[in-house]
Amino acid sequence: MIRTVEAEPHVSAPVLAAYSYCEAVTGQQARNFAYGIRLLPMSKRRAMSALYAFSRRVDDIGDGALDDDVKTVRLEDTRAMLARVREGAVDEDDTDPVAVALAHAAETFPIPLGGLDELIDGVLMDVRGETYETWDDLKVYCRCVAGAIGRLSLGVFGTEPGARGVERAPEYADTLGLALQLTNILRDVREDAEGGRTYLPADDLAKFGCSAGFSGPTPPEGSDFAGLVHFEVRRARALFAEGYRLLPMLDRRSGACVAAMAGIYRRLLDRIERDPQAVLRGRVSLPGREKAYVAVRGLSGLDARHVTRRTVRRRT
Repeated sequence: MIRTVEAEPHVSAPVLAAYSYCEAVTGQQARNFAYGIRLLPMSKRRAMSALYAFSRRVDDIGDGALDDDVKTVRLEDTRAMLARVREGAVDEDDTDPVAVALAHAAETFPIPLGGLDELIDGVLMDVRGETYETWDDLKVYCRCVAGAIGRLSLGVFGTEPGARGVERAPEYADTLGLALQLTNILRDVREDAEGGRTYLPADDLAKFGCSAGFSGPTPPEGSDFAGLVHFEVRRARALFAEGYRLLPMLDRRSGACVAAMAGIYRRLLDRIERDPQAVLRGRVSLPGREKAYVAVRGLSGLDARHVTRRTVRRRT
């Protein structure tokens, strides 16, 4: 669990209560995310929790058991709430704690709230049951549901004054989001298939004889499932390597937060690479002690330096 919000003189009790709600949502439902943001200073940690709580609401609507028409209405209602936040029409007495916390976070940090509109657009793609022929098609979806979160997070983190190449920071944040989302897609391939969703590009599935889908603990007969997984793992690793260029542009604690979250997903990717069929047998995850270890490495900068060295070796 992440720590309870501490009182600050300039933050009112209703706003603190709203942040406490968002931190509780984050601690209960986003174990990987929570391990990263606990490394942040309080104000940034609270803002990130507000972003997560909003995102969780959107995802829960998309993943729920409601009819698609009802999901669409509720997603548009959530977009209307976001518009109220953007227009400054949410005050601390609002009955929606997520709106209150998000409004305060947006007043405190230069958060590009349009990224949350993109998230809603991405979940609407799920509601419509869209599939993806190519990686370029899938990237559009990944940028909505994950790349946008990277750019939103950058609004909270900020960049270090004088950092080289800082104008590309949003691009790197977006790319790191893509890396995390592709890892999620690989991890959840069977669960998504059972829910009627296929995210991996159709041309990749066809290339490896996997167009029949994934309905059980074994790959489709005659397919090269391991080849498919290793192909996507290489793509994800390239995205991680590119996205990690963001880290030198962040302050130490923000960089540690990003390194911790990304490090957890890279270790998931390692496990998937070693045993591709594991994703068909059940959900691949890391034990809590390993996540804590990754967080410590992130705080010390070890994971970032490790990735940088590996990237340099591959390029030389």
